[in-house]
Amino acid sequence: MLDLRPIVVDKDYMILGGNQRLKACRDAGYTEIPVIVLDDYTDDEKKQFIIKDNVSFGEWDWDVLTREWESNELADWGLDVWQQAAELDYSLLDTTEVDEELGDMEGNVKRALQIEFHIDDYDQALELVNYFREKRVYVGGLIIRKLLEEKNV
Repeated sequence: MLDLRPIVVDKDYMILGGNQRLKACRDAGYTEIPVIVLDDYTDDEKKQFIIKDNVSFGEWDWDVLTREWESNELADWGLDVWQQAAELDYSLLDTTEVDEELGDMEGNVKRALQIEFHIDDYDQALELVNYFREKRVYVGGLIIRKLLEEKNV
């Protein structure tokens, strides 16, 4: 397997890809392992390589990634990224039909807000909203309190 996925280092022998493979090799007692040296990569190319090499593994520091890269670049490299609201097209949701339907609802409902969810979170979000609605809990109030709490942290 190491011949197919060798350790990748820069000209200073800083590991760009294969930290876990190197650890496994050390634990297995290997004294020699295949290495590829990328001696002509720029700092940006090294960062890009690290991201691409780790797309399927580990956890990401999203704050660092969003400061360094545009979300479309990260998505092009295979990272499942959150789109900023400015990048999403909400025009389909801006219809008077929604407001007209809400006018028939009970209580003092003024307007619904469309909240975007990652596809992996959608089912859980829907389940939670339905759960609290069945309990006759004001879901909008829960959301507002949580957002204010996060804002004031």
